[in-house]
Amino acid sequence: MIFGLFDRGFADTTFDLYRSIVAEARRPIFYVEHAVPDTVTARFDMIVLMMAVVLHRLRAEPFPPAGVKVVTGWRATDPHELGRQLLDLFFTEMDQSLREMGIGDVAVPKRIKKLASAWNGRVQAYDAALAADDADTFAQAIARNVFAGVEDRSGAAALARHALAAEAVLAATPLADVLAGRISWPDPSTTLSRIPS
Repeated sequence: MIFGLFDRGFADTTFDLYRSIVAEARRPIFYVEHAVPDTVTARFDMIVLMMAVVLHRLRAEPFPPAGVKVVTGWRATDPHELGRQLLDLFFTEMDQSLREMGIGDVAVPKRIKKLASAWNGRVQAYDAALAADDADTFAQAIARNVFAGVEDRSGAAALARHALAAEAVLAATPLADVLAGRISWPDPSTTLSRIPS
């Protein structure tokens, strides 16, 4: 869907990074082996989770000095500008997806407002857990959101471990690679392995 959005003023690298996030959020192992519901809502939540990890990395970078021009044509050179574009692209695609699902023009803004509220709550909880490197709190937040409405929430702890492992990988990845969407996400078959009780 994002291929139709190139006229919206996004840097090319914003699309590259967003594609990487969406591909990570859609890995079959999350849904097949770790009980993430294969629903529109859960897929939204998985993208939010992986977006939160990437935005946490971008926000850790200092702001550019006053007067330094931020390039936003082919690529965004400022991580904070890229984060802003990434979020804008996410909601632009949500808007387009709702319309493709047949939601009317009048109802779409209300749905987007609801999604924005859900986004804010989730990202605040995830960001706090990432900052504290707190797997238990992270797992609780994931259980409330990604696994909302389902009985089997056993995959939440494994998913929290994977997200924290991804955060560690991103922290060690050169900023230029992150800005270009070149992320070597950790192997879920390793990070999601369950710890025996």
